Amino acid sequence: MTLGRLILLCGLPGSGKTTLARRLAAERPALRLCPDEWLAHLGLDPYDEQARDRLERQLWRHARELLRLGQTVVLEYGFWARAERDELRLAARAMGAAVELHHLDAPLEELCRRLDRRDAWGTVPVTRDLLEKWAPLFEAPDEAELALYDEPP
Repeated sequence: MTLGRLILLCGLPGSGKTTLARRLAAERPALRLCPDEWLAHLGLDPYDEQARDRLERQLWRHARELLRLGQTVVLEYGFWARAERDELRLAARAMGAAVELHHLDAPLEELCRRLDRRDAWGTVPVTRDLLEKWAPLFEAPDEAELALYDEPP
């Protein structure tokens, strides 16, 4: 049986997660799971933390089933905390799945520029104030952490 592959995308808003996720989904092929899009399609507030948490837990259950079936899954959550990344890496590995981590990074000014352009398209709005508030909370993976993940095929 072919083992599944989990791809985690890690980065702040505007870092390019959705662009990379769409490219990976087309190239691999893979199923892309993006909580922001699901919340929007369900008519839920993207800043409702309880709704987001419930949705992300449900998407993770769905991802595990797909991994068991040997599929490749891209989770486009952001994964700001190392503990989140570790938890999913270890769970997927326990199932026998490979796990990739893609860290996307850009300077604050570039993130703000991208978000200004993105917000004009009707996606989840992120202001500069929010980004400045969130940036210190983001735990970027270091080389030691990145070494824990599988290389892309």
